[in-house]
Amino acid sequence: MVVAEVPKLASAAEYFFKRGVEGKQFRPTILLLMATALNVRVPEALAAESADSISSELRVRQRGIAEITEMIHVASLLHDDVLDDADTRRGVGSLNFVMGNKISVLAGDFLLSRACVALAALKNTEVVSLLATVVEHLVTGETMQMTSTTDQRHSMDYYMQKTYYKTASLISNSCKAVALLAGQSAEVAMLAFEYGKNLGLAFQLIDDVLDFTGTSGSLGKGSLSDIRHGIITAPILFAMEEFPQLRKVVGQLEKDPTNVDIALEYLGKSNGIQRTRELAMEHANLAAAAIGSLPETDDEDVKRSRRALIDLTHRVITRNK
Repeated sequence: MVVAEVPKLASAAEYFFKRGVEGKQFRPTILLLMATALNVRVPEALAAESADSISSELRVRQRGIAEITEMIHVASLLHDDVLDDADTRRGVGSLNFVMGNKISVLAGDFLLSRACVALAALKNTEVVSLLATVVEHLVTGETMQMTSTTDQRHSMDYYMQKTYYKTASLISNSCKAVALLAGQSAEVAMLAFEYGKNLGLAFQLIDDVLDFTGTSGSLGKGSLSDIRHGIITAPILFAMEEFPQLRKVVGQLEKDPTNVDIALEYLGKSNGIQRTRELAMEHANLAAAAIGSLPETDDEDVKRSRRALIDLTHRVITRNK
Protein backbone atom coordinates (compact mmCIF):
# COMPACT_ATOMS: atom_id res chain seq x y z
CA MET A 1 0.00 0.00 0.00
CA VAL A 2 2.95 2.36 0.43
CA VAL A 3 4.44 1.90 -3.03
CA ALA A 4 5.38 5.26 -4.56
CA GLU A 5 6.71 6.32 -7.96
CA VAL A 6 9.51 8.38 -6.42
CA PRO A 7 12.05 6.07 -4.73
CA LYS A 8 13.00 8.49 -1.96
CA LEU A 9 9.35 9.04 -1.05
CA ALA A 10 8.74 5.29 -1.01
CA SER A 11 11.81 4.78 1.18
CA ALA A 12 10.66 7.48 3.58
CA ALA A 13 7.09 6.18 3.77
CA GLU A 14 8.31 2.64 4.48
CA TYR A 15 10.95 3.76 6.98
CA PHE A 16 9.30 2.60 10.21
CA PHE A 17 7.55 -0.37 8.62
CA LYS A 18 10.74 -1.89 7.21
CA ARG A 19 12.85 -1.22 10.28
CA GLY A 20 10.41 -3.25 12.34
CA VAL A 21 10.13 -0.59 14.98
CA GLU A 22 8.77 -2.28 18.11
CA GLY A 23 5.15 -1.51 18.86
CA LYS A 24 4.03 -1.23 15.26
CA GLN A 25 1.95 -4.45 15.44
CA PHE A 26 -0.12 -3.43 18.47
CA ARG A 27 -3.07 -1.85 16.63
CA PRO A 28 -3.26 -4.37 13.77
CA THR A 29 -3.24 -7.20 16.32
CA ILE A 30 -6.17 -5.67 18.20
CA LEU A 31 -8.17 -5.12 15.03
CA LEU A 32 -7.60 -8.61 13.63
CA LEU A 33 -8.58 -10.12 16.97
CA MET A 34 -11.64 -7.88 17.08
CA ALA A 35 -12.56 -9.00 13.56
CA THR A 36 -12.61 -12.65 14.67
CA ALA A 37 -14.30 -11.80 17.96
CA LEU A 38 -17.21 -10.17 16.12
CA ASN A 39 -17.55 -12.28 13.02
CA VAL A 40 -20.75 -14.30 13.12
CA ARG A 41 -21.44 -17.50 11.28
CA VAL A 42 -22.85 -17.05 7.79
CA PRO A 43 -26.48 -18.28 7.76
CA GLU A 44 -26.56 -22.04 7.19
CA ALA A 45 -29.04 -21.58 4.34
CA LEU A 46 -26.19 -20.35 2.17
CA ALA A 47 -24.22 -22.86 0.17
CA ALA A 48 -20.87 -23.76 1.72
CA GLU A 49 -18.94 -22.30 -1.20
CA SER A 50 -20.89 -19.02 -0.96
CA ALA A 51 -20.36 -18.87 2.81
CA ASP A 52 -16.61 -19.35 2.41
CA SER A 53 -16.50 -16.63 -0.25
CA ILE A 54 -18.37 -14.12 1.92
CA SER A 55 -16.23 -14.91 4.97
CA SER A 56 -13.02 -14.54 2.97
CA GLU A 57 -14.10 -11.23 1.45
CA LEU A 58 -15.08 -9.87 4.85
CA ARG A 59 -11.72 -10.86 6.31
CA VAL A 60 -9.90 -9.04 3.52
CA ARG A 61 -11.95 -5.89 4.12
CA GLN A 62 -11.37 -6.03 7.87
CA ARG A 63 -7.65 -6.57 7.33
CA GLY A 64 -7.78 -3.47 5.17
CA ILE A 65 -8.99 -1.51 8.21
CA ALA A 66 -5.94 -2.74 10.16
CA GLU A 67 -3.62 -1.59 7.35
CA ILE A 68 -5.36 1.78 7.03
CA THR A 69 -5.19 2.31 10.78
CA GLU A 70 -1.48 1.62 10.87
CA MET A 71 -0.79 4.01 7.98
CA ILE A 72 -2.73 6.78 9.73
CA HIS A 73 -0.87 6.05 12.98
CA VAL A 74 2.59 6.11 11.39
CA ALA A 75 1.72 9.28 9.44
CA SER A 76 0.79 10.97 12.73
CA LEU A 77 4.12 9.88 14.26
CA LEU A 78 6.07 11.34 11.33
CA HIS A 79 4.27 14.66 11.68
CA ASP A 80 4.56 14.67 15.49
CA ASP A 81 8.32 14.09 15.32
CA VAL A 82 8.67 17.14 13.09
CA LEU A 83 6.55 19.27 15.44
CA ASP A 84 8.52 18.02 18.46
CA ASP A 85 11.90 18.24 16.69
CA ALA A 86 12.49 14.65 17.85
CA ASP A 87 15.67 12.79 16.90
CA THR A 88 14.68 9.24 17.93
CA ARG A 89 11.60 7.00 17.74
CA ARG A 90 11.49 3.58 19.40
CA GLY A 91 15.24 3.44 19.71
CA VAL A 92 16.03 4.37 16.09
CA GLY A 93 16.67 7.70 14.43
CA SER A 94 13.44 9.54 13.63
CA LEU A 95 12.74 10.09 9.92
CA ASN A 96 13.02 13.86 10.24
CA PHE A 97 16.44 13.40 11.85
CA VAL A 98 17.59 10.99 9.12
CA MET A 99 16.05 12.57 6.01
CA GLY A 100 14.95 16.03 7.11
CA ASN A 101 11.67 17.71 8.00
CA LYS A 102 10.41 18.23 4.46
CA ILE A 103 10.68 14.59 3.44
CA SER A 104 9.20 13.52 6.77
CA VAL A 105 6.14 15.76 6.32
CA LEU A 106 5.68 14.59 2.73
CA ALA A 107 6.01 10.95 3.76
CA GLY A 108 3.30 11.46 6.38
CA ASP A 109 1.08 13.16 3.80
CA PHE A 110 1.70 10.31 1.37
CA LEU A 111 0.71 7.68 3.93
CA LEU A 112 -2.50 9.58 4.68
CA SER A 113 -3.30 9.78 0.98
CA ARG A 114 -2.72 6.04 0.55
CA ALA A 115 -4.94 5.40 3.57
CA CYS A 116 -7.67 7.52 1.96
CA VAL A 117 -7.46 5.54 -1.29
CA ALA A 118 -7.70 2.23 0.58
CA LEU A 119 -10.57 3.57 2.67
CA ALA A 120 -12.53 4.66 -0.39
CA ALA A 121 -12.09 1.18 -1.89
CA LEU A 122 -14.13 -0.28 1.00
CA LYS A 123 -17.19 1.56 -0.36
CA ASN A 124 -18.74 2.01 3.08
CA THR A 125 -19.63 5.64 3.83
CA GLU A 126 -20.03 5.12 7.58
CA VAL A 127 -16.59 3.56 7.86
CA VAL A 128 -15.09 6.35 5.72
CA SER A 129 -16.69 8.91 8.03
CA LEU A 130 -15.30 7.18 11.14
CA LEU A 131 -11.72 7.11 9.90
CA ALA A 132 -11.93 10.65 8.51
CA THR A 133 -13.04 11.77 11.97
CA VAL A 134 -9.96 10.08 13.41
CA VAL A 135 -7.67 12.27 11.29
CA GLU A 136 -9.60 15.33 12.46
CA HIS A 137 -9.16 14.18 16.07
CA LEU A 138 -5.41 13.69 15.65
CA VAL A 139 -5.04 17.26 14.42
CA THR A 140 -7.39 18.59 17.11
CA GLY A 141 -5.50 16.79 19.88
CA GLU A 142 -2.12 18.06 18.73
CA THR A 143 -3.51 21.60 18.47
CA MET A 144 -5.00 21.33 21.97
CA GLN A 145 -1.56 20.40 23.26
CA MET A 146 0.17 23.28 21.46
CA THR A 147 -2.32 26.05 22.28
CA SER A 148 -3.63 25.21 25.74
CA THR A 149 -3.93 27.87 28.43
CA THR A 150 -2.44 27.42 31.90
CA ASP A 151 -5.81 26.41 33.35
CA GLN A 152 -6.32 23.88 30.56
CA ARG A 153 -2.87 22.36 31.06
CA HIS A 154 -3.73 21.91 34.75
CA SER A 155 -7.10 20.25 34.03
CA MET A 156 -7.43 16.46 34.14
CA ASP A 157 -10.61 16.64 32.05
CA TYR A 158 -8.79 18.61 29.36
CA TYR A 159 -5.89 16.18 29.48
CA MET A 160 -8.15 13.14 29.08
CA GLN A 161 -10.03 14.72 26.17
CA LYS A 162 -6.73 15.54 24.46
CA THR A 163 -5.51 12.01 25.12
CA TYR A 164 -8.63 10.55 23.55
CA TYR A 165 -8.12 12.65 20.43
CA LYS A 166 -4.38 11.94 20.13
CA THR A 167 -4.33 8.27 21.09
CA ALA A 168 -7.63 6.52 21.74
CA SER A 169 -9.80 7.84 18.88
CA LEU A 170 -7.84 5.90 16.26
CA ILE A 171 -8.19 2.48 17.86
CA SER A 172 -11.76 3.02 19.12
CA ASN A 173 -13.14 4.13 15.77
CA SER A 174 -11.16 1.44 13.95
CA CYS A 175 -12.66 -1.23 16.23
CA LYS A 176 -16.09 0.18 15.48
CA ALA A 177 -15.33 0.13 11.74
CA VAL A 178 -14.43 -3.57 11.96
CA ALA A 179 -17.77 -4.23 13.66
CA LEU A 180 -19.73 -2.30 11.04
CA LEU A 181 -18.05 -4.19 8.21
CA ALA A 182 -19.14 -7.42 9.90
CA GLY A 183 -22.76 -6.22 9.79
CA GLN A 184 -23.01 -6.02 13.57
CA SER A 185 -25.74 -4.06 15.37
CA ALA A 186 -25.22 -0.52 16.62
CA GLU A 187 -25.04 -1.89 20.18
CA VAL A 188 -22.26 -4.35 19.36
CA ALA A 189 -20.41 -1.70 17.32
CA MET A 190 -20.51 0.59 20.36
CA LEU A 191 -19.08 -2.16 22.58
CA ALA A 192 -16.21 -2.51 20.10
CA PHE A 193 -15.77 1.27 20.23
CA GLU A 194 -15.73 1.28 24.04
CA TYR A 195 -13.12 -1.48 24.09
CA GLY A 196 -10.81 0.49 21.80
CA LYS A 197 -11.40 3.77 23.59
CA ASN A 198 -10.65 2.44 27.06
CA LEU A 199 -7.72 0.30 25.95
CA GLY A 200 -6.24 3.33 24.17
CA LEU A 201 -6.62 5.53 27.24
CA ALA A 202 -5.10 2.85 29.49
CA PHE A 203 -2.19 2.48 27.05
CA GLN A 204 -1.44 6.22 27.10
CA LEU A 205 -1.73 6.49 30.86
CA ILE A 206 0.88 3.75 31.26
CA ASP A 207 3.02 5.55 28.67
CA ASP A 208 2.82 8.61 30.92
CA VAL A 209 4.02 6.53 33.86
CA LEU A 210 6.84 4.99 31.85
CA ASP A 211 8.04 8.42 30.77
CA PHE A 212 9.04 8.87 34.42
CA THR A 213 9.97 5.30 35.36
CA GLY A 214 11.26 3.77 32.11
CA THR A 215 14.50 4.18 30.24
CA SER A 216 15.00 6.04 26.96
CA GLY A 217 16.10 2.80 25.28
CA SER A 218 12.81 1.04 26.04
CA LEU A 219 10.46 3.90 25.18
CA GLY A 220 9.36 5.59 22.00
CA LYS A 221 10.82 8.84 23.30
CA GLY A 222 13.62 9.71 25.66
CA SER A 223 12.78 9.26 29.33
CA LEU A 224 11.25 12.43 30.85
CA SER A 225 10.59 13.63 27.31
CA ASP A 226 7.17 15.13 28.03
CA ILE A 227 7.99 17.09 31.14
CA ARG A 228 11.22 18.42 29.61
CA HIS A 229 9.08 19.85 26.81
CA GLY A 230 6.67 21.39 29.30
CA ILE A 231 3.95 18.81 28.61
CA ILE A 232 2.00 18.00 31.78
CA THR A 233 0.66 14.45 31.98
CA ALA A 234 -1.43 12.46 34.45
CA PRO A 235 1.24 11.69 37.11
CA ILE A 236 2.09 15.39 37.47
CA LEU A 237 -1.58 16.40 37.40
CA PHE A 238 -2.31 14.03 40.27
CA ALA A 239 0.78 15.27 42.15
CA MET A 240 -0.45 18.85 41.73
CA GLU A 241 -3.65 17.94 43.57
CA GLU A 242 -1.54 16.92 46.58
CA PHE A 243 0.98 19.76 46.27
CA PRO A 244 -0.66 22.90 44.84
CA GLN A 245 2.70 24.70 44.89
CA LEU A 246 3.76 22.38 42.07
CA ARG A 247 1.55 24.42 39.72
CA LYS A 248 3.99 27.32 39.81
CA VAL A 249 6.94 25.00 39.23
CA VAL A 250 5.46 23.32 36.14
CA GLY A 251 4.43 26.71 34.81
CA GLN A 252 8.12 27.60 34.46
CA LEU A 253 9.45 24.30 33.12
CA GLU A 254 10.46 25.62 29.72
CA LYS A 255 11.95 28.84 31.11
CA ASP A 256 14.05 27.15 33.77
CA PRO A 257 15.11 23.51 33.16
CA THR A 258 16.09 23.12 36.83
CA ASN A 259 12.38 23.10 37.65
CA VAL A 260 12.20 19.62 36.12
CA ASP A 261 14.18 18.25 39.06
CA ILE A 262 11.97 20.13 41.51
CA ALA A 263 8.85 18.75 39.83
CA LEU A 264 10.29 15.23 40.04
CA GLU A 265 10.88 15.69 43.78
CA TYR A 266 7.24 16.59 44.29
CA LEU A 267 6.17 13.68 42.11
CA GLY A 268 8.29 11.31 44.19
CA LYS A 269 6.61 12.48 47.38
CA SER A 270 3.13 12.19 45.87
CA ASN A 271 0.87 9.33 44.82
CA GLY A 272 0.88 10.58 41.23
CA ILE A 273 2.41 7.47 39.70
CA GLN A 274 0.19 5.10 41.68
CA ARG A 275 -3.00 7.05 40.93
CA THR A 276 -2.17 7.08 37.23
CA ARG A 277 -1.70 3.31 37.28
CA GLU A 278 -5.04 2.95 39.09
CA LEU A 279 -6.78 5.13 36.49
CA ALA A 280 -5.21 3.04 33.73
CA MET A 281 -6.52 -0.10 35.45
CA GLU A 282 -10.04 1.39 35.60
CA HIS A 283 -10.00 1.94 31.85
CA ALA A 284 -8.51 -1.51 31.22
CA ASN A 285 -11.33 -3.04 33.27
CA LEU A 286 -13.91 -1.07 31.26
CA ALA A 287 -12.34 -2.41 28.06
CA ALA A 288 -12.52 -5.99 29.34
CA ALA A 289 -16.13 -5.44 30.43
CA ALA A 290 -17.04 -4.34 26.91
CA ILE A 291 -15.77 -7.65 25.51
CA GLY A 292 -17.61 -9.52 28.26
CA SER A 293 -20.85 -7.81 27.19
CA LEU A 294 -20.71 -9.07 23.60
CA PRO A 295 -23.43 -11.55 22.57
CA GLU A 296 -22.70 -15.11 23.65
CA THR A 297 -21.32 -17.55 21.11
CA ASP A 298 -20.37 -21.23 20.84
CA ASP A 299 -17.70 -20.58 18.20
CA GLU A 300 -14.31 -21.53 19.67
CA ASP A 301 -12.35 -19.18 17.39
CA VAL A 302 -14.54 -16.28 18.48
CA LYS A 303 -14.12 -17.25 22.15
CA ARG A 304 -10.32 -17.46 21.81
CA SER A 305 -10.15 -14.03 20.18
CA ARG A 306 -12.29 -12.50 22.90
CA ARG A 307 -10.06 -14.03 25.57
CA ALA A 308 -7.03 -12.62 23.78
CA LEU A 309 -8.60 -9.14 23.69
CA ILE A 310 -9.23 -9.34 27.43
CA ASP A 311 -5.67 -10.56 28.00
CA LEU A 312 -4.40 -7.50 26.12
CA THR A 313 -6.05 -5.24 28.69
CA HIS A 314 -3.84 -6.87 31.34
CA ARG A 315 -0.71 -6.70 29.20
CA VAL A 316 -1.23 -3.00 28.52
CA ILE A 317 -1.20 -2.05 32.21
CA THR A 318 1.62 -4.38 33.28
CA ARG A 319 4.07 -3.60 30.47
CA ASN A 320 7.40 -1.90 31.17
CA LYS A 321 8.11 -0.58 27.68
